[in-house]
Formats: sequence, C-alpha cells, structure tokens
Amino acid sequence: MRKKLKSPRPGRKVQFKEGYPKFVAIGKILEPWGDKGEVKVEILTDFPERFNYLERVYIGQTARPLKVEKSRVLEDYAVLKLEGYDNRTAASALRGQLLQIPLEELMPLAEGEYYEFEIIGLEVWTEDGLYLGRVKEVIYTGANDVYVADGPKGEVLIPALEDVVLKIDLGEGKMLVSLPEGLL
Repeated sequence: MRKKLKSPRPGRKVQFKEGYPKFVAIGKILEPWGDKGEVKVEILTDFPERFNYLERVYIGQTARPLKVEKSRVLEDYAVLKLEGYDNRTAASALRGQLLQIPLEELMPLAEGEYYEFEIIGLEVWTEDGLYLGRVKEVIYTGANDVYVADGPKGEVLIPALEDVVLKIDLGEGKMLVSLPEGLL
C-alpha cells in the first residue's frame, strides 16, 4: 500500500511569503442557533478544537473583526456567540459569511505537512527536469489528495503520495515529482 502525505498536525510554523492570504477561513456561518444571537458554523479547519478558545474572528470579504463571547463544538459543527449580535434576526444577517483568522494564528504543522495555500502556485518539475506547470488546485479524494498542475502539457493530476512528491521547497516555490508511468 502506498503511503499518503500526512494531514496537518502541530509542529512547523507557516513561513510568510508574498502572495499568501492575510486571513484563512476556518468556518462558514450556516444559520442562527436559538434566539439569543448564536450562529451555527460549518467547520472548515482540520483543527476544530480551535473553536473552543477563539477570542476574535474576522468576518467576510472585509475581514471585519468581531469578539467571540462564547463558543463550543457540537458533533461536526460549532456554535458561536459574536459580540453585537444578540437575537435571531441580527444573527440571520451573518448567514453565509466566512469566519477567518489571521495567518499568524494558524496551527503549526509537522515537518513535511503543508496548508493548501502553500501548495497552490508551486512550480512542478519532474526529476528529469520536465516542467509540468503550476499547482492550481488541490482535490481531496479521501484516499489521498491530488495536486492539479496546469502547464505546457495541459492539466496533470499528481497524487500527493510520498513516492510521487519527492520534495517541496517553499523557499524556491517548487515541487519535485516522480510520476508513475501513464500519468503524462
């Protein structure tokens, strides 16, 4: 069985680069929860426990800061009470908004683990020196992630497996791969 690349776990801190987002979405407000202004939040992070100690989130395109008065994780979603939203009607106005945190508040990752925004945009090269393009998307399949590189040969699907992705160099913005026969 092939070993897939690891999912995010505590360890390596994100190295900030030009082009990285200033904020990262950790949740999406689904609907009001009860009648006291709380909201039900779809969890968009691999670290749902972060909702248990959130003090501030940033809402929407403008990243407007809001104080978190209360939060808890229930099953596969979170419930938050945000300052200034004290009834169901007020909370309804937040429906569909993304909850974001500043990049510096991201959980550290283990060596060899990466956030999606660190992978997107990397140049992809084979060990033979063939340029495949830049990663434009990450597909989550369940078995292993797949990186989609777009370049001179069109779209190339690259399984995120240790024996395929040989090296990721964020400083140089490159990924070195060894493609199994038939992938080109």
